[in-house]
Amino acid sequence: MRDQETFVSVEGEELDATTGELELSERQALRRVPGLSTELTDVTEVEYRQLRLERVVLVGVWTEGTVADAENSLTELAALAETAGSQVLEGLIQRRTRPDPATYIGRGKVEDLGAVVRSCGADTVICDGELSPSQLRNLEQRIKVKVIDRTALILDIFAQHAKSKEGKAQVELAQLEYLLPRLRGWGEALSRQAGGSGGGGGAGGGVGLRGPGETKLETDRRRIRHRIARLRREIKSMKTVRQTKRARRARNAVPAVAIAGYTNAGKSSLLNRLTGAGVLVENALFATLDPTTRRATTADGRQYTLSDTVGFVRHLPHQIVEAFRSTLEEVADADLLVHVVDGAHPDPEEQVRAVREVLVEAGAERLPELLVVNKVDAADEEALLRLKRLWPDAVFVSAHTGRGIDELRAVVESRLPTPAVEVRAVLPYDRGDLVARVHQHGEVLSTEHLPEGTLLHVRVDEGLAAELAPFDEDRTDRVVTAHR
Repeated sequence: MRDQETFVSVEGEELDATTGELELSERQALRRVPGLSTELTDVTEVEYRQLRLERVVLVGVWTEGTVADAENSLTELAALAETAGSQVLEGLIQRRTRPDPATYIGRGKVEDLGAVVRSCGADTVICDGELSPSQLRNLEQRIKVKVIDRTALILDIFAQHAKSKEGKAQVELAQLEYLLPRLRGWGEALSRQAGGSGGGGGAGGGVGLRGPGETKLETDRRRIRHRIARLRREIKSMKTVRQTKRARRARNAVPAVAIAGYTNAGKSSLLNRLTGAGVLVENALFATLDPTTRRATTADGRQYTLSDTVGFVRHLPHQIVEAFRSTLEEVADADLLVHVVDGAHPDPEEQVRAVREVLVEAGAERLPELLVVNKVDAADEEALLRLKRLWPDAVFVSAHTGRGIDELRAVVESRLPTPAVEVRAVLPYDRGDLVARVHQHGEVLSTEHLPEGTLLHVRVDEGLAAELAPFDEDRTDRVVTAHR
């Protein structure tokens, strides 16, 4: 990595918000963020990954908060870029009241950015925000390399990691909705005119091609709109299948637990620990996108489901939230939300805030929430003590080592909804099927074996209570007495 100098020296203190002004040095500076380089030293790693790594420079605009907040955001952008298969060469931050509407970082700083790009041989610039079409165009014209924003980067990662038919359709829909307003023509090749008789007048395009015609840009936009409409229909049909499965679980009164949290917080690892699901686990952002639902059993024999969901991230693109809405409904329809937090992350509170913002969009903000702080084996003890004071009801675990998993399982079981109807019934010994269903879907308070059958004291839902009504204990006692 290059020297970690700053273009203009910048102090890291947070400014008084009441002054209404920024220090001139901070306003004018592009501040390098150290420690972001992911340059590879061994060419065999490149061959192993079988892709051409893009060489990127990261750029962020620091508008509020401390310098640590700005650097954490750019560090996360570096992790996203690395997940997408890029080499991060430089990370730059500029202090501004707000992003420049024309060039994101200001016209003067574009020249400084161009010099950094040329000196380190980068072929891509990634901006830590969502750029408007004009900002993208202006930056590319002046820097002469490809420019993408945080939204496009996240969409690219989703496209690489989507495996199921539904996941691929959701990602393609999000990409097309992002691309549609950003389509732009390239030079003289913009026109694609329909063949004509070659008369005079009308739009240019050469002999035989004059006439109103349809530009390539308009054709592309029309095709994209048709594709978006088709994808929405496909996702809607897949949503129906998912709703049918959820309705079946609801009819069987199977409680549902959803595992949600920041990307790379360890949700899949936790699901594997609790259920042995065998879900892919990788130290990468958005490693798993497709939701996985597995059955689990409580200590008293009741069944419930655990669903792993797509990870969240700060400033998650709204296109992703919309496209993955059917997946996020797994969270909204759950009985309990297990919110997984990365205890080893530099700013876990910000992770929790970002996740809760997305949960509000998904309509899951009123769900009972259980905070689970994961990766305690890699976290600093002092940081864990601070988090325990901040979240006294949270469960601290390590999905990697298994520490705290038994406690988590017990807390989850205690927070599951209990069946509403309490019943005492004597089931004949030839009704083992009904006994098994009671154990699966009800809460067994006590069991006693009598000569005439099995006496069960249970809590069950109304449907199962109706099936047990003929075997009610008081009624059974009366029948036995009459026979005598």
